[in-house]
Amino acid sequence: MMKAAISVAAALALTTPVAAQRADERPGYHFAPARNWMNDPNGLVYYDGEYHLFYQYNPHGDRWGHMNWGHAVSRDLIHWQELPIAIPETRDVMAFSGSAVVDWKNTSGFGRGGKPPLVAVFTGHNPKAKLQSQYVAYSNDRGRTWIVHGEVLSVGSAEFRDPKVFWHEATKRWVMIAVMALENRAVIFTSTDLKQWTFASSFGPAGARGRNWECPDLFEMPVEGGAKGERKWVLSVNLGDNAVGGGSGGQYFVGGFDGRTFTPAPGWGGETRWMDYGADFYAAVTYNDLPSRDPRRIWIGWANDWRYAEVIPTWPSRGLMTVPRSLTLRRTADGYRIVQLPVQELQALRGAPRGPTALKLGDAPIPLPVDGGKAELEMDLDVGDAEQIAITLTDGQGWQTIVGVNPTGNEVFVDRTRSGPHFHDGFANRHVAPVEIKGKVRLRILVDESIVEVFVNGGEQTITDRFFRGGGPLSWSASARGGTATANLTAWPLQNSGTGG
Repeated sequence: MMKAAISVAAALALTTPVAAQRADERPGYHFAPARNWMNDPNGLVYYDGEYHLFYQYNPHGDRWGHMNWGHAVSRDLIHWQELPIAIPETRDVMAFSGSAVVDWKNTSGFGRGGKPPLVAVFTGHNPKAKLQSQYVAYSNDRGRTWIVHGEVLSVGSAEFRDPKVFWHEATKRWVMIAVMALENRAVIFTSTDLKQWTFASSFGPAGARGRNWECPDLFEMPVEGGAKGERKWVLSVNLGDNAVGGGSGGQYFVGGFDGRTFTPAPGWGGETRWMDYGADFYAAVTYNDLPSRDPRRIWIGWANDWRYAEVIPTWPSRGLMTVPRSLTLRRTADGYRIVQLPVQELQALRGAPRGPTALKLGDAPIPLPVDGGKAELEMDLDVGDAEQIAITLTDGQGWQTIVGVNPTGNEVFVDRTRSGPHFHDGFANRHVAPVEIKGKVRLRILVDESIVEVFVNGGEQTITDRFFRGGGPLSWSASARGGTATANLTAWPLQNSGTGG
């Protein structure tokens, strides 16, 4: 993907001491490289017992630039090993976002010794020629080294990027979905060999529009609560700005796909379906080639927002991934909806449970049985007659981040307006997810030092937000305003997986 403009005023904010994040505040179970800048997840693919996570990476500094494909692998989606750069920039071309597949049938001819190659399709960005086109690279050693085959598709545009590629079994073709970014349009191409591509169709503008569309995906899912055997296709696309959280974000469409054309389901239109209601869930893409024994659809997002991405107060790395999330497509009274939860593997990091604990909440904050900044909390909340319920995270200097519920407004929110010292005018905000609250709501909250991921009612809605403290350990409390509420909660400390940044 392409970077968004960052104001000079925002850049000058880095001159304050808050720009250096203390080591004890580095997230512990969300992936980040050891040093330097990272953005979009790329090339999510599973092969030979390993989950690959490639990503946009600048090895020369902690701001956007010099885009390479960074690389990490995991055997459980939780513990990651950072590897050397997979696909480097060249003198003329940066390696922008893209995807990777296992070419099981060796349609590309890149395989060796009877083993399938890993093939990456990515955007080559040539700033001098003002051209973005699609390139192919391949690996015959489980992704450790890559050979760049070269350019395979160009439409003569400076804003043609972010290819997601997958095998479409029904038509025996490879399918690529990319974006004409400034046109807010997704374009679909097909191929038999990953090298020669034919235009198939176009989708958009539709739903929410922004300065650009980026990082699309297209995948099929079974429908929970639908007719027997019902399956639908999901087309997801990200917006560089103008999303529900005020800046970057993602939306999705549900419909059918015949191998060439995506058609939205009847009645799909009007209201935009957002992937997440926070400000820091962007460029999410799903895994290719998960083993047949694992029917899940899993995606990972970049936990950042282009408004302030280059000035978030972290060091020595700048950029973080969300936890991997398992997706369900559910048919509801309001239509098809994506439901998402942390992958079950995350539970391996849980320490001894604290609770279940029954609490009666009122005006006076009640301490919660949660220690520090790496924790998970599940709360079944009966809102009673309270006007607002707040779960408050307070640091050693009194700065507060709030996860809240407003029963009369039918909303769950994250309020980070008082989370820490000012570093960018666009950061302090309150992000709201609409939730039908009929007296009760279930919250699952993951906190990892400087990120909170909120899953509402089993993942029907999510809010993902970064927050940056003034200093000192986090303490947790809960309270109710304007009445009383009751809560039953269980909490777990979460171990450091050794991959945070």
